[in-house]
Amino acid sequence: MKAEKIRGLDATEVQRQEQDAQEQLFRFRFQMGMGQAEGLKRYRILKKDRARMLTILNEKRAAGETPQAAAPVPAKAAGKTKATGKKSK
Repeated sequence: MKAEKIRGLDATEVQRQEQDAQEQLFRFRFQMGMGQAEGLKRYRILKKDRARMLTILNEKRAAGETPQAAAPVPAKAAGKTKATGKKSK
């Protein structure tokens, strides 16, 4: 999807499409792990489209089109800890 086309949509529609793309990526990764899906090119295109959507959403938030509270929390940053197995003194 072209960036100009995404910029023409309102923020809620872009956010909805971004969530759909995230779900498709999840399903595609799952299928690839099971060996059912082929076509890495489609996966790469979908990742790039989602990145474009996130970039435009951030631009719209900076411009004040959407409230900051509507911003989703990235899954990678949500409480990720690393256990090392070392005891503290």
